[in-house]
Amino acid sequence: MDYDKSIKIILDENEMPKSFYNILPDLPARLDPPLDPRTNEPVKGADLEAIFAKELVRQEMSGESVIAIPGEVREALLRMGRPSPLMRARRLEEKLKTPARIYFKHEGLNPCGSHKPNTAIAQAFYNMKEGTEALATETGAGQWGTALSYACMLFDMKCEVFMVKSSYEQKPYRKMMMHAYGATVHASPSSITEYGRKVLAASPGHPGTLGVAISEAIEMVVSDNSGKTKYSLGSVLNHVMLHQTVIGQEVRTQLAKADEKADYVIGCVGGGSNFAGISFPLIHDRLRGKNDTRFIAVEPDSCPSLTKGEYRYDHGDTAGMTPLLKMHTMGKDFIPSPIHAGGLRYHGMAPTVSLLASRGIVEPRAYNQNEVFEAGIMFARSEGIIPAPESSHAIKAAIDIALDCKKSGEQKTIVFNLSGHGLLDLAGFEQYLEGKMR
Repeated sequence: MDYDKSIKIILDENEMPKSFYNILPDLPARLDPPLDPRTNEPVKGADLEAIFAKELVRQEMSGESVIAIPGEVREALLRMGRPSPLMRARRLEEKLKTPARIYFKHEGLNPCGSHKPNTAIAQAFYNMKEGTEALATETGAGQWGTALSYACMLFDMKCEVFMVKSSYEQKPYRKMMMHAYGATVHASPSSITEYGRKVLAASPGHPGTLGVAISEAIEMVVSDNSGKTKYSLGSVLNHVMLHQTVIGQEVRTQLAKADEKADYVIGCVGGGSNFAGISFPLIHDRLRGKNDTRFIAVEPDSCPSLTKGEYRYDHGDTAGMTPLLKMHTMGKDFIPSPIHAGGLRYHGMAPTVSLLASRGIVEPRAYNQNEVFEAGIMFARSEGIIPAPESSHAIKAAIDIALDCKKSGEQKTIVFNLSGHGLLDLAGFEQYLEGKMR
């Protein structure tokens, strides 16, 4: 192995992006608008303002390619660890005996342990500026709930989190992190909302889904007559995708510093936020003929919205309270098995990612839980980092591609998003190592 090049590519603080990238005007086709389920007519911005901050609604529908990052948001992102390093996985390369070069964007080094604060901080800031006093949200594995709890703490707001029950029970320390940041956490389905009680009455042992948790969070917002509580979403919608593009913009700069061009960019997908974050700026370049990178989106085979779902309009939540979105979906009533990658247990996929997949620009793959944890352990035993189960999906794809390069002798450059650490997911790794994982 040639060790002349850096193991770790670091950016200065002044190299952190100063704007978010909005892919909407650059998509190969017009994105189908969200529809009002009562009329099947496109939703108006004023309708969305009932649950979202006005600025976030503006960004959701914006045709601007570049949206400036407010100074307060940029400062908060710098304080929590941006820019994040791009790391060369040399020990993994050696273990695989591959000629491929493997890099990973390490998004797990901030206080929350994942990529989620990139949008949580922005959303909390915009809400605070408009006088919102509390945010309600859902969370799967707890990474998003942790990030929004942290962001609400920064801007002195209340935070109500509906955590999918299977993850609430599997990952108690995620819940404790949210409590430490001042949030209130409810196992979903819960008994504090009308919809939660309805689900429990029909199925007392319901494991919970992100769709159910979204319904409960939105019900809490619309039932607050003061108008001081708003809803915050950790994935799927356009404004969330664009906030995450700080990741890919940094990767573009870091690859240039290493004199590299990515042949493959990989991310796990549940709703699509970390994948969009690392890929959209580089997809922008591909659409302009500046690269021929392949973009691999990896999902669990127990919730295969991209690989097996239908591309059609569907609700984003189980109760049918949200607008209809054109996306790849397993159906709003789909209940995935309670896998440890709780952040990927969502029935639908971001409309932007779905459109790109339908055009062949994004290539989906699906893996089962055991092979994903096997890849996560291999990464831990080579690079020393215990990855989140979600991120282990991206690691599995990177390993497979690197092994293909071993067979062909091709020296491809593989970049994946290590979207979070797995230090609060050790129960899952224990189950795998003891041979008890289904």
